[in-house]
Amino acid sequence: MQKVYDFLKEAETYYLATVEGNQPRVRPFGTINLFEDKLYIQTGRVKPVSQQLAANPKAELCAFHNGTWLRVSGELVEDDRTEAKKAMLDAYPQLRGMYDENDGNTQVFYFKNATAVFSSFTSAPETVTF
Repeated sequence: MQKVYDFLKEAETYYLATVEGNQPRVRPFGTINLFEDKLYIQTGRVKPVSQQLAANPKAELCAFHNGTWLRVSGELVEDDRTEAKKAMLDAYPQLRGMYDENDGNTQVFYFKNATAVFSSFTSAPETVTF
């Protein structure tokens, strides 16, 4: 999982796909954190992605960096603990102007039953599960 986290940090931007009804929705994200041996993302409760994950927690992200791409698929589970939100916001202090761990809006989710696949045109895929 550390390799997945490191890749996403270096890529800086990844694209998160969720489902709204029968329509896929994809948007750029930049927050990624390791907390208590789980891979976390962050969003706001008022955003459509929050409602999409509440209706269907299955999601996939994709990032590309230095000729390699990474896809991570699994279920995103909300962690409503203040400690998890604080850890994310401490890792991204620039978000503190918009979010606070006690604001009722900040949400963090961790991947459960996840499969990560590193791929490139020059090497065989590498799969990591967590």
